[in-house]
Amino acid sequence: MMRRRQDTDRPLYLISVVSKMLEVHPQTIRMYEREGFVTPCRINRQRLYSENDVERLHLVIELTKELGVNKAGVDIILRMRNRMEALQREMADMMGRFDDDVRDEFEKRIRALFGEE
Repeated sequence: MMRRRQDTDRPLYLISVVSKMLEVHPQTIRMYEREGFVTPCRINRQRLYSENDVERLHLVIELTKELGVNKAGVDIILRMRNRMEALQREMADMMGRFDDDVRDEFEKRIRALFGEE
């Protein structure tokens, strides 16, 4: 069963749990928050992270520690990723409006453009 987006946006995890999940010090997570890479929900001064926040932090850690991308590069990559996801949602919305024959033909042409046939 596919999870709804709002389920993955729901704040669930304390910073101590997230730091164990990602195997980093809580201060590292706070630093990424200061850099603007993630914005956890705050309830009574406690940070609560959603599944999307954890996924985003994992990507940031992978980019910086494993691939050596600097913070400016991470920012650009995250912005491009957000834009790509928005375009994918827009495309899915458009595809939902086509009738079956038109959608099949359109998908076939897109696959041909990207060499997926």
